[in-house]
Amino acid sequence: MAKIIEISSLTDPGVALFATLTEAQIRNKVEPQKGIFIAESPKVIQVALNAGYKPVALLCERRHIEGDAKAIIAQCGEIPVYTGDRTLLEQLTGYTLTRGVLCAMRRPTERTVSELLRDLTTAHQQKRIVVIDGVVDTTNIGAIFRSAAALDIDAVLLTRNACDPLNRRAVRVSMGSVFLVPWTWLDDYQTLRDHDFKTAAMALTEKSVSIDDATVAQEERLAIIMGTEGDGLPQETISGADYVVRIPMAHGVDSLNVAAAAAVAFWQLRAKK
Repeated sequence: MAKIIEISSLTDPGVALFATLTEAQIRNKVEPQKGIFIAESPKVIQVALNAGYKPVALLCERRHIEGDAKAIIAQCGEIPVYTGDRTLLEQLTGYTLTRGVLCAMRRPTERTVSELLRDLTTAHQQKRIVVIDGVVDTTNIGAIFRSAAALDIDAVLLTRNACDPLNRRAVRVSMGSVFLVPWTWLDDYQTLRDHDFKTAAMALTEKSVSIDDATVAQEERLAIIMGTEGDGLPQETISGADYVVRIPMAHGVDSLNVAAAAAVAFWQLRAKK
C-alpha cells in the first residue's frame, strides 16, 4: 500500500525529484540505471504503468488522492505519495500540474539499435521506422511519437543531438505514445544498412522524388529520416540516403512543420498489410 506523505514546505525531503533537479540530472547520463523521468497526468501515467514502466514516487494534489489518482495509487504499490495544497505544489514544481498528478518513474535500460531492430515483430511483412535527426523541440518530439504510434510505425530512432523522448513535456504532448513505440538512440546510419533498411531522407532538393513515388512505398524495410525544425537534415545525411523525398507544396509554402510532415510521411509510406 502506498505511503501518503503530507508536505508543508518546499524543502520537504523526498520531493527534489519533482522540484530542484533538472531534466539532465534526473536522466543521469553518468549512471543511466539510476535515471528517472517524470510522467504527468493520470492518463499518461496509466499508459506508462500498463507498458511496464516502474514508478518511484508520486506527487499529487490532496483532492486527487481519492479522485483521479486513486486507481494509479493503488496500482503503484508501496511507493511514497507526496501531497499538499495546489498552491504549494505549483510553487514546488514551477508549473500547474496537469490533472494534479506527477509520477517519477525509472528509465528503461537503453537498447542498441541492432537489438531493437531484431526484436521487431509486426503483423505485416514490410517494416517502417522513423529516424529523428537533430529535432530538439519537445512539442515536435511528442507529436512525432503520437503520429508514429497512431500510424503503425514499428520503431523510432533518434540521433544523440535530438531531444530526449522522456522529457516531461514530450511525454505529455505524446499522450503517452512514447511508451507504446520501441525507441532508442542511433549513432551510425550504417547500422540501418546492416539490417537491410533503405533510407528515405525527407528534404526539399532538386533531386528529391515525390512522396507518392511507388518505388519508395514498395520497399520492404524503410527508414524515414526527419530533420531539424530550422536547417533540416545535414547534407551528409541527404547525400547518403537511398532516397530523397519531398512533400509537394502549394501556394508558395516552402515546408511543413516537422511533426506535420512526419504524419504525412507515415501515412503515405505506411506498410501495406
